[in-house]
Formats: sequence, structure tokens, C-alpha cells
Amino acid sequence: MSDQFAVETNHLTYKFSNGKVGLANIELELPWRSRTLLVGSNGAGKSTLLKLLAGKTLSTAGTIGIGGHDPFRGGSDASNITTYLGTEWASNPIVRRDIPVTVLIDSIGGSVYAERRDELIELLDIDLTWRMHQVSDGERRRVQLAMGLLKPWKVLLLDEVTVDLDVLVRQRLLSFLKRETETRECAIIYATHIFDGLGQWPTNVIHIQSGKVLKNLKCGTDLVYDTSSSVITDEDFIRIQAVNSLHPLALEWLRADLMTRGKREEGDLNRPKWEDLEKELKIYFDGGDRITGYFKATRST
Repeated sequence: MSDQFAVETNHLTYKFSNGKVGLANIELELPWRSRTLLVGSNGAGKSTLLKLLAGKTLSTAGTIGIGGHDPFRGGSDASNITTYLGTEWASNPIVRRDIPVTVLIDSIGGSVYAERRDELIELLDIDLTWRMHQVSDGERRRVQLAMGLLKPWKVLLLDEVTVDLDVLVRQRLLSFLKRETETRECAIIYATHIFDGLGQWPTNVIHIQSGKVLKNLKCGTDLVYDTSSSVITDEDFIRIQAVNSLHPLALEWLRADLMTRGKREEGDLNRPKWEDLEKELKIYFDGGDRITGYFKATRST
């Protein structure tokens, strides 16, 4: 793995404990200063991918490079350069207790990154008199984002963390994140179901269906607007309406996914079967002795 890419995966595959394939042969090369949007239906594999990249879940097969570092290798720098923000934080009972918001922000280095702290507090419209047991879910989410973004990150993984935000704060946040990737050597992968205002935000858009990457499209300054039709895609670029929204594209992809998936009682016709993947993949972590061996190896480094 080379540090040429912020995120690189080769044949990344994951199998759930029930034998269901979560991800199959994911091949990614995402450069620095990129902003990648993950598009897919519920259960397509977006969260699974983000947790694997964050090192929170062991991969079954394949390799991952975060700035050239393997998140599953003991002593790796991958965890030091990666920030993962998911939906679980806001429902944690600990952050619903009577805790001043200033205590939480100070606990993760608010005084060390004072300028960055003040900028995040302003753009997320955080009231420093808030106490965590008295705030709304949206306000609690703002505190999570301020804490997570305080320390300058290299690779940022966002999993549905803007769903609780009002439209103004969400737009401020997206503008901040875009500026970060334009001024620093960093990268973002963002999974969301809210596409308004994202027409010119990403540099890449990835379509995930049933654990597989169907499309990995480039956009940004080369994005072409087509007012004669709703959504058109080709091999390299996205063409969308001049409404500056990715909503039509996501709607078209998810509608096609539903049609090809089949009825629920028939199972997911799009999802690969593990027995087919197992024939061609080198298995790294698959329970029992393999996981024991992994922990022994990482402990000794």
C-alpha cells in the first residue's frame, strides 16, 4: 500500500456471522483532497464499509490502506489519522447525562486547538451554556461534530451524522468540510440519504448495491449540467440537472436497485453468495484461530 492514496482497498470483502456477504471485492483508490459521497439503499453496505476503513470491524478478506497504513496492523498509524463519526454517539447514555458542553469539548483538547474550537462552535451554533441532558438530538449532534472535528484529521469517515441538523447548520458544516479538503492534505467519505445542496460538493460519487460497488464516478469542476433530462451518467462523469442536487441521481440508482433486487421473500438477488466468493479470495480473519492469531500478532508489534 502506498501513501499516494488517502484510502485504498484491494478485494475488500466482509461476511457477517450469519454467512451473509456484507461487502464483496471492493476496489477503491481515493486520492487526497477528495470528497467521496456514498450512495446506496439501507443495508447496501455503506456503514459496513466505513467501519472497516475505520478499523472498527475486522475484514474477512482483502486489504485496506489508510494513507498507506493498514488499520488492522499493530502499531499502525492508521488510527491516528482517521476520524469516524457515526450515529451511535448521540444515543450513548453517557452523553445524555448532566454534563456541561464545555467539559466535553475541553476533554478532547479544546484549549490545544483554541482557534479551531471557536470556529466550530460558531459555525455549528453551539451554546456554551448547554447541558447535555437538556438539549435536543440535533443540538447533541452538533456537540459530537465539534468534538470529532476539533483535532485536524487526515481521513474523515461520516455515517449519516447530518440527519439531525437543520438545513443552515448542515450547509455551514459542508462548506467547512469542503474548505478543509481544499486547504489541507486530507480526504472525506460521507454516507448520507440527504442529497439537497450536494450537487457541487463531492469529487467522487460511489454507488453501492448489495455489498458491491456498481459505479465510482468523478465529478467536481468537470461536472456537466444537462437540463434536457433528469439524470444521465457515463463511464467517467455525472450529468445532473441545473438544480444543483444529487437527489435525482440517487433516486434513479435506488429505484434500479429495488427493481433488480427482487421481492424480500426471494432474498437479495443482487448480493453475492459467500460460497462463490470463498473460492477466489484469500481469507484473513474468519473466526477461531485466525482471530486469535491476529490479536497475538498485533500485540507483539
